[in-house]
Amino acid sequence: MCGAVALIARGVSEEASACHCAMCRRWSGGPFLAVGAEALEVLAGSPRTVQSSEWAERGFCSDCGSSLFFRLTAAGPHHGITTVAYGALEDPSGIRVTTEWFHDRKPGGYALAGDLKAITEAEAFAMLDGD
Repeated sequence: MCGAVALIARGVSEEASACHCAMCRRWSGGPFLAVGAEALEVLAGSPRTVQSSEWAERGFCSDCGSSLFFRLTAAGPHHGITTVAYGALEDPSGIRVTTEWFHDRKPGGYALAGDLKAITEAEAFAMLDGD
């Protein structure tokens, strides 16, 4: 938002996801929309990271607080998976939301349009555990 941090996301997916877990909703003010990336390189600035749970960290601009990325830190097959905040992308055209995480935790006050894959909290943690 302020330009203090510049990132390059490589291998960006054409599919975005929305997470409805309580932490993501608090962090983003609604569902956290994010896009998978194979690699994330910091070109300028120093994003701050915070270990937000036993299994993940979140990156944000230390100047303005804008959400930048989410990274899985738990050991296992998903370690290191990084998603970039949809709002941090220069040009998100062509990227569509296809998946809702923690769908069973979504508040009743909003709904995303379309036929989206819905993953429950239990299913998400089972995937994290490698099941």
